[in-house]
Amino acid sequence: MRRVSAPDLPSCSPVSPDETLSPGSPRATALPAGVRDVLPAEWKRREHLRQHLSSLLRSWGYEGVDLPALELADPAHPQGDHAFKLIDSGGQVLALRSEYTTALGRLVGTHFPSGPFPLRLHYGGRLWLRTQTSELGRLREFNQVGAELIGVTGVQADTELLALAHAALGQAGVQAQLEVGFPGFVDAVLTDAGLTEPVRAALHDAIDRKSGADLDLLARRHGVPADVTRTLHSLTELYGGPEVLAAAQALARGVRAEQAVAHLGAVHAAARGAEVDLLFDLGVSRRYGYYTGLTFRAYVEGINQPVLGGGRYALPGGLPGAGFAIGLERLAAVLPAGVPSEPETVLALDFAGAAAARAAGLRAELAWTDDGAELRHFAQARGLRRWVQGADLRDVTPHALTSGAEARA
Repeated sequence: MRRVSAPDLPSCSPVSPDETLSPGSPRATALPAGVRDVLPAEWKRREHLRQHLSSLLRSWGYEGVDLPALELADPAHPQGDHAFKLIDSGGQVLALRSEYTTALGRLVGTHFPSGPFPLRLHYGGRLWLRTQTSELGRLREFNQVGAELIGVTGVQADTELLALAHAALGQAGVQAQLEVGFPGFVDAVLTDAGLTEPVRAALHDAIDRKSGADLDLLARRHGVPADVTRTLHSLTELYGGPEVLAAAQALARGVRAEQAVAHLGAVHAAARGAEVDLLFDLGVSRRYGYYTGLTFRAYVEGINQPVLGGGRYALPGGLPGAGFAIGLERLAAVLPAGVPSEPETVLALDFAGAAAARAAGLRAELAWTDDGAELRHFAQARGLRRWVQGADLRDVTPHALTSGAEARA
């Protein structure tokens, strides 16, 4: 195992036994960059999403699994350079979970080496990244719910995942647009144009960012012919509805590119049969060496980052897989107003009243004092409109609450 030097490890300055932290001290109130407290309003939205998404995924046959937050550090891990690393008491280098697909691959290889396939799994939990990225909204600790379809490939499998992603976002109550890409198509077109691997690697990022200026600069630097440079710009413009596939077909010169376009055409037809509308972005070129087929993202109005992303890949040994992950923080931020809907909360002056309120579908908070003025002040601060004692449910008014508290006393 690769040795990890000290600078690669998170530093920690523990509090000595003789040191005390006052509530107002900087160390008692500060948080590391990229993490934050989650307050009740957001927690409710996030847990609402987690529960409803998990229920939907189970209804599609995706069984739930839980994966350890601690993993063995691996230099070959896709997020190995970005993961938090630590050393245990035995000197073993560990890493906090930084993405789910690799962990799912280990789980499948360990517990389901022979299937039965297809294997449908779903997961949910936290991830951690040592480095902040704009793609993740600058968070270093975040939550995902995701689904993986393992052991099968083809049009039907890809369409199933697109339909499931569409249903999941619909279950959350948001209107989202699915955008489908195929990074291998971009690489195939570049290969068919006679560009070497180092030149293709230099161009992929600029194509993915749709940066015409960078494409021109790189083309001049690497001596790319003018007609190929025009093809590079054409790739960045392959965005839109099914008409994009016809434009992509015109750029396809070799078998690999032609097969990619044909596959996307078949997926589009199948998705239309499932009443799933797709847009195509065939200039998507990120992680072209990782994805083995189509990729997709979902965007919601009001946020410029995808709330869902996924694609097709190969697990160790070549076992095909595909899946997607939903960012709960992002999705919670775009939930419609009033979601989730919650029952009214009342102030219960005794246990009998609390039980009666809960039996009626209300939420009940128990009074902790007989001081009517203090309870009235609390109810006003919390926005509680009614109190209950026994089976008696009344509006919170100065007279009613004072009388109720005195009666209980």
